[in-house]
Amino acid sequence: MSAKVVLSRPTSRPLWWGFVPYVLVSVVHVGTRFAYNDAVAGPTKLLLMPALIVAAGWGLWRFANRVVFGLLVAGLFFSWLGDGAGAFFPFAPTLPLMLFCFGIAHLCYMRLFWRYLAINSVPWWALVFGLWWIVLLVIMWPRTGALAVAVAAYGIVLGGTAALATRCHPVVLWGGVFFLASDTILAFTLFAADLAPGWFSGTVMLTYTVGQGLIVAGALITVRTRRRGQ
Repeated sequence: MSAKVVLSRPTSRPLWWGFVPYVLVSVVHVGTRFAYNDAVAGPTKLLLMPALIVAAGWGLWRFANRVVFGLLVAGLFFSWLGDGAGAFFPFAPTLPLMLFCFGIAHLCYMRLFWRYLAINSVPWWALVFGLWWIVLLVIMWPRTGALAVAVAAYGIVLGGTAALATRCHPVVLWGGVFFLASDTILAFTLFAADLAPGWFSGTVMLTYTVGQGLIVAGALITVRTRRRGQ
């Protein structure tokens, strides 16, 4: 009498499990931003992007898509440097360094959206992001002083990220829109404080965490969908 052994296939773990640390850190950070608790908000800000890298790794290692993972990690890494520019580089002017780091992060995202996550062409209404750049530049140019050119250049890559996100899954698109909203609000808090209400500080990080999280989630959804279609 022989025994038949049946090997069951391991159940794949949901992609959203990897986002649990990021969601928890985001809730704490954004909550303390709105509560003006800098003692907690400062350290938790530096945990955001590492937690999101964990989510990207959790989702992408199963699909062995090293290019998408590499570009995502690069974008998140330079975002992390931008988040902590003042803490990591106390010897350098914080704002220009922050613009530089986030500018590189956006270039990584633009490459990712254009080459690896695109599912359609850029729609005509993406021109709204060009209009956004013009309007913001009109408002900010007289207020940014020596940083006017740097802010204008950063606005181009920021708007470019949102425009190229229109080629991708709707989750990625919304991520790009929230990221754009975050930096737009930040621009007012930095250069036009007279036009920015007090709650803008918390809103900057709320839209930022949502935007970054949606970009990563949309990338995972896109890669998973393509793998299943093979």
